Amino acid sequence: MALKLSKWDVVDYLKTDEDMALYLEAAMEEAGDDAAFIAKVLGDIARAKGMTQLARATGIGRESLYKALSGQGNPSFATILKVVHALGVRLHAAPAVPAKARKGSRKKATGELAAA
Repeated sequence: MALKLSKWDVVDYLKTDEDMALYLEAAMEEAGDDAAFIAKVLGDIARAKGMTQLARATGIGRESLYKALSGQGNPSFATILKVVHALGVRLHAAPAVPAKARKGSRKKATGELAAA
């Protein structure tokens, strides 16, 4: 008996706005400096929401969006901002080093300066 496999697509699992926001957040934590990875994740979210609807909301052609958000394209930051806004998600900035680690290293550095 042959095993039948189907192609896995994350879009099938992005059902709610919360799913989409959490997916983007996790991707941003894992991406490092891989902008193409983030563009691909935004493309996945766009496909889940509907690329035609996104094209209307951004004023960017559907085909151009598919290309820009494929992971192979190189979208401008302006395009990324339009897409993020139209998708109803926010990019979030936070310190790369947790606050506790920064406070401890600041005290240590201050102590070293005082001792010198």
